[in-house]
Amino acid sequence: MNATLARPLALWLLALPLIVAGLGLGLQGLAAVNSSVFFAWPYFLEVLIAGLLQGVMYALVALGFVLIFKASGIFNFAQGSLVLFAALTMVGFIEMGLHWTLAFIVTAGVMVLLAVAVERVVLRPLVNQPHIILFMATIGIFYFLDGFGQTLWGSDVKVLDIGIPKQPLFLLQGVFEGGILVNAFDLVAAAVGAVLVIGLAIFFHYTRIGRALRAVADDHQAALSVGIPLKTIWAIVWSVAGIVALVAGIMWGSKAGVQFSLALIALKALPVLILGGFTSIPGAIVGGLIIGAGEQVAEVFIGPLFGGAIQDWFAYMLALVFLLFRPQGLFGEKIIERV
Repeated sequence: MNATLARPLALWLLALPLIVAGLGLGLQGLAAVNSSVFFAWPYFLEVLIAGLLQGVMYALVALGFVLIFKASGIFNFAQGSLVLFAALTMVGFIEMGLHWTLAFIVTAGVMVLLAVAVERVVLRPLVNQPHIILFMATIGIFYFLDGFGQTLWGSDVKVLDIGIPKQPLFLLQGVFEGGILVNAFDLVAAAVGAVLVIGLAIFFHYTRIGRALRAVADDHQAALSVGIPLKTIWAIVWSVAGIVALVAGIMWGSKAGVQFSLALIALKALPVLILGGFTSIPGAIVGGLIIGAGEQVAEVFIGPLFGGAIQDWFAYMLALVFLLFRPQGLFGEKIIERV
């Protein structure tokens, strides 16, 4: 991770305890003046941690968008269908009798082959076309994969169980009476997200292919002029995005079942990207944490003041605020064009 990203990320980590304390004190004051709001510090921390861990799940999907955007400069609307297709394919192989580890390897191979097919059939003919055309192409890929996956493996809700523990855990029992309830599954998902972020950050900033990916994102023509194979780079980045989609599909499928709604996760990943910045891998994680924690805290503690349902629109209203005042996001690059 370069110094430009490391500095603001470190500042956010240092400010996190102050932000949590300030938010808790504010809600405590709100509860004191409004009896419809219940506040207790153990309950607040429980809701906050659950929201942060949910945010990691959002970030897993957002990472795939960041990968494609960094390499091509377009918003890959098809990432949600990649998540669904990967999860459906893995469940299909498991139902055929493969152990989940072998099914994961085979599905990863399928996602790589799919990436190569997308590059050859869709992207290669559109090299140097305007970004809006590439964006429309990803919409077509979304609907094709959504229908093709369900044609191959069926449209019924499927159970994906790879042995991830789901029992409740009680933390800080010595500090708070009864402790703070946390789901073991969410902790595993958070660990998986952390490993992915570290791996992808190293890949993009310290490998030759990663630097080539960033060069292609900056200028297709310039990258081609210095010998960077654009077609190969796109195939690689779509392959990596497919693997990320597989991991996200496993996590979401294990938690909520493999079903059509997985493809719609892209809609929740969009505000995550707006907050974190479309080109920042750490930003996808930070944006996911803010969205996850914010919507949970708002629903539980502020929702009673408005009749509930804040969780449905909180992320999009927060993204709208960012678009008005900081459109590049927290970690995105500010682009200045001279005319």
